[in-house]
Amino acid sequence: MTIDAFIKLHDATVNCALDTHKCTLTMSFADKVPYEELEIVPAVGNASNVAVGIARLGLRSASFCSIGDDQFGKDVLDVYDKEGVGTEFVKINTGMQTNYHFVLGFQAERTILVKHHPYKYHSPELVDDVNWLYFSSIGENTEELHQKIADHLEAHPNVKMGFNPGTFQMKLGLEKIGRIYKNTHVLFINREEAQRILKTDEREIKPLMKMIHEIGPKIVVITDGPDGAYASDGKDVWFMPPYPDPKPPFERTGAGDAFSTGFMAALMYGKDIEEALLWAPISSMSVVQYTGAQKGLLTKSQLEQYIKTAPEDYLPKKI
Repeated sequence: MTIDAFIKLHDATVNCALDTHKCTLTMSFADKVPYEELEIVPAVGNASNVAVGIARLGLRSASFCSIGDDQFGKDVLDVYDKEGVGTEFVKINTGMQTNYHFVLGFQAERTILVKHHPYKYHSPELVDDVNWLYFSSIGENTEELHQKIADHLEAHPNVKMGFNPGTFQMKLGLEKIGRIYKNTHVLFINREEAQRILKTDEREIKPLMKMIHEIGPKIVVITDGPDGAYASDGKDVWFMPPYPDPKPPFERTGAGDAFSTGFMAALMYGKDIEEALLWAPISSMSVVQYTGAQKGLLTKSQLEQYIKTAPEDYLPKKI
């Protein structure tokens, strides 16, 4: 959970190493660096974006997160009230600040300055036997919470969980949070994250899918940036092209969260994987047209209208 301050840079350069594809953002040092605009967006973060997106699509959701008892924390609760997201699992940490991130936007990409406070959280037992959970990036003091979530999933086998592991969770590895992967219903990762989780150099989608299924997830979704996405149920693998952008992306923050939102919401409505693949890229396409991860989140009727007017080749294809 965080507040994002979006700072659109005016004067910067990007330098990329051809051999590693790693890039650096360069600005003047010990100087006054101009920026174009500032926009502050409260109540964001991977799971929070999905909670808001699910509510926009007409389903009931609540956020399980921690905030400080400052004004920024109050701003978070105001957003949830406006969006119809439940707050009964939000832990307010007395005397602490709410996470605040700086998103440096340059061209269509962003570099984020992050700080996660060592919060305390409610016990996962509070959520009881809900239909779905969505679990994503979380602070580095939460290894014990991971074990409690795994315990909860094992005690409530009817609960389906979508999991989008963050950097810290991938760093923990299968040795420490293997039970999380084992009890995941839908895993959302990109190709490089799949390689990192498996500690493999394999880049081909079908072998990666097979190896990921072996650690537990029932459905595996691998996104591949602007090249599309893949999904597997352990038997079949589908490729889904991106939905055409109506205009060049404005800012890509939240594209992955929007994809998860569309895919999971379709499953919650009883749709199959192929239809979920129709929903997910549309959510991403809409979000990247705006600043921040939530402004472009769609209602169900808006999303269904995009499907009606989609190009003829906007269809999942078995591979």
